[in-house]
Amino acid sequence: MTPLPSPQPLWHEGWYRYAHRLDSPNFGPRPPGVGIELMVIHAISLPPGEYGNGAVQALFTNQLDWNAHPYFQGIAGLEVSAHFFIDRQGGLWQFVSADARAWHAGASHYRGRDNCNDHSIGIELEGLDGHTFTPAQYDTLASLSGALVQHYPITQAAGHEHIAPGRKPDPGPGFDWLQFARASGLPYAGFPSGVVSV
Repeated sequence: MTPLPSPQPLWHEGWYRYAHRLDSPNFGPRPPGVGIELMVIHAISLPPGEYGNGAVQALFTNQLDWNAHPYFQGIAGLEVSAHFFIDRQGGLWQFVSADARAWHAGASHYRGRDNCNDHSIGIELEGLDGHTFTPAQYDTLASLSGALVQHYPITQAAGHEHIAPGRKPDPGPGFDWLQFARASGLPYAGFPSGVVSV
């Protein structure tokens, strides 16, 4: 009997098997000895409220045409990235190895630590601050967060609004933290105060 081929691992050098890989140049090494402890949830759409046009992917790979829309003039030259992006249909994209440091958090502080990029995974949901997200996005986020928690020493999750209060409002009140918490496998104590209630 011919042996079955070995299954592919979920992770290879920080790249997730079930994500569409699209490499971003906007990343760097994590500081030596710094563990990955935090998932940061964001919301993004470009232009705001418009979905499925590839603009987010273009932004994270420095391919966005700054002249394609008046809104883009206000972010022209911006070099940012996230590890993952989940579109409205639940499609999953990965731009930076989870082993590396993506540029998603900016100036940030959470639970006594600055520079959250150093010790976090950034996950962008296609959406608008304060609006709701799709069931398909929650399904993909559940699978992804579970795989991350199993592979990395993650103990916490927060929104961009929690690590950069007053500067960033996402993902906002439309995000269902309780649903995410139940699916992630993280203890409720790992979430910001007040966002998870039973």
